Amino acid sequence: MLKKRIITTMLWNGFTLVKGKGFDNSRSTGHPLTTMQIYNNRDVDEIIFLNIENNGEEKIDRDLIEQLTSYCSVPITIGGGVKSIEDIEDLLFYGADKITLNSALYNNIKLLEQASKKFGSQTIVVSIDYDKNLDCFSHSGKIKTKKKLFEWAIECEKKGAGEIMINCINNDGFMRGHDLINLRQLSEKLEIPLIASGGFGNYEDYYQAFINGASATAASSIFHFTSITPAEIKKYLSSKKIPVRKNYKI
Repeated sequence: MLKKRIITTMLWNGFTLVKGKGFDNSRSTGHPLTTMQIYNNRDVDEIIFLNIENNGEEKIDRDLIEQLTSYCSVPITIGGGVKSIEDIEDLLFYGADKITLNSALYNNIKLLEQASKKFGSQTIVVSIDYDKNLDCFSHSGKIKTKKKLFEWAIECEKKGAGEIMINCINNDGFMRGHDLINLRQLSEKLEIPLIASGGFGNYEDYYQAFINGASATAASSIFHFTSITPAEIKKYLSSKKIPVRKNYKI
């Protein structure tokens, strides 16, 4: 049986790590390299690093990415403003293990097809931000698109996505639980792994996400603003018979 993964998310605004509620990420949470070192010691399975202010016009900060990947002791997925095959090549060259695509795909779905063929679908994670009406949003939740969650996720799977990550804007940062109803329904429609992102505030939230179809969970607030660690979450999940990597030490 495949192990369930605990992923931490790092949101970078070009100056500092941030986190807020409902995609209003105005609260500073520290420096990425310091935070990376902390996560390395807390038994996280993977890290997702997103440049939420990169609209695709900025060049990739090579020095920062190289520093991040050299500090990171687990697989790292990097995204934010990725709009071309060249961007993906650069990030992989600088040390990323996987790439997340989001906004660029709404106007250029061929990028997903090209990327999955060139680098392998296992390298490409499609991130989908949506609201309670199931409308999909681009540019860190700022622009409403014409796509709906279920149809868009299925289309991205067909075009070559290796994983889908979903984040309900209305749940993000509030630590009141994930959008379980849509998580369950979407997991039944997809054959690829589904990452549930946003809303996690306690151990039970993780358990509920996994029994409702998540292959992995991605969170930020619970690790920035509580004392809960990935290792403690894994211990709880293991007690509930959820298969996890048992490298934790508490």
